[in-house]
Amino acid sequence: MLTNRQLQILRVIVDDFVMSAQPVGSRQIAKKEGITYSAATIRNEMADLEELGFLEKTHTSSGRVPSEQGYRFYVDHLLKPQVISGNDVEQIHSLFEKQMFEAEKVIRESANILSELTTYTTILLGPDVKKHRVKKVQIVPLTEQTAVAIIVTDNGHVENRVLPLPSGFSPSEIEKMVNILNDRLVGVPLQDFHLKLETEALSILKQHVNAAESIIQSLVSISADQSEGKVYYGGKSNMLNQPEFHDLNKVRMLMDLIDKKSQVHTLFNQQQSGIQIRIGSENNHLAMENCSVITASFLLDEEQQGAIAIIGPTRMDYKRVVTLLEVMRNGLSQAFMKGTHDKL
Repeated sequence: MLTNRQLQILRVIVDDFVMSAQPVGSRQIAKKEGITYSAATIRNEMADLEELGFLEKTHTSSGRVPSEQGYRFYVDHLLKPQVISGNDVEQIHSLFEKQMFEAEKVIRESANILSELTTYTTILLGPDVKKHRVKKVQIVPLTEQTAVAIIVTDNGHVENRVLPLPSGFSPSEIEKMVNILNDRLVGVPLQDFHLKLETEALSILKQHVNAAESIIQSLVSISADQSEGKVYYGGKSNMLNQPEFHDLNKVRMLMDLIDKKSQVHTLFNQQQSGIQIRIGSENNHLAMENCSVITASFLLDEEQQGAIAIIGPTRMDYKRVVTLLEVMRNGLSQAFMKGTHDKL
C-alpha cells in the first residue's frame, strides 16, 4: 500500500511526464505547488517507488518515468476527470445540433472531432449494417452507358455502386425497375437483400423490364459484401507526431495493425458498457506495446452498440481523453436513440 506522500509524488510524475515526455526529477517535483517535501525526501520516495515497480529510471537522466504498472495504478486509483473547456464541449455538441441525422456522417465526424481534440488516433466501430432494413432503392443515370445504384437503409446507411446500363436502356425502363424494387424490397434486412431480389423481384423484373439481368447482378453485389461493424478513422497519422514513435519500425507495425480491419476489431473484443483502458502489454499485440487504448461504448438502438477507441502512447493524457470520451459517447447514445424513437 502506498503512503499519501508516495501517491502524491506518483501523480505529479505521471502528470508531468504526460505533458513533457521528459523524465521527471526530484527538484522539479519539489518546486510544484502543494509539495512541501525536500528534494532529498522526494528522491528517497522515488527510489522506493522504482523498487515497487511503479517508476523506471532512464539511462539518459537521473529523473524517473512511469512504468506500465505505474500507469495502471494511476488510472485505477488516481485518475480524476478533467474539466474540459466550453469550446471543446461546444465542438462536440455542435455535431448533434446539425439535424443531419445520417448515421455514417455522424460517426465519421465524431472520429474527426475526437482525433482533433485529443491529438491521438480515433477509431469508431459503427453498426452491423447487415441488420439495417432497406428504406429506398434508387437508380440514377450518369451517362447513356452508366448509372449509380443507391440503397438507403432505415438507419441512414447508404450503399452505392456505379453500374453499366444495357445498350438502349431507357429512362422509362429505369423508372419501372425502381418502382418494382421498392415495391418488393422496402423493409427487407440488407443481409437478405440479394436473396429477396433473386427470389421475389427478379421474375417480375424479367416480365416488365428488358435486359434487367446485368443491373440485378450489380445490385446483388452491393449487399453481398457487407461486413460486420464498419470502421471509421480519425487522425490516422497523429501517432507520427508522438516522440515515442520516431522509430520507423514501431510506426510501420502500428500502421499495419490499424489498416487491417480484422485486427482493428480485436481492439473492441469483449467491449463492455462504459469506458475501459488497456495499457501497453495489456493489448496483447507487439505493435501496441508502447500504446494505450481507451475504448467506450455507445447505444445505436435498442439492440446494438457502437464503440470508440482512442489510441495513443502509454504517456497519454488519460484525464482529458476519458472526459472527452464520456461527453462524446453520451452525445452519440442520445442522438441515436432519439433518432430511433423518432422513426417509431
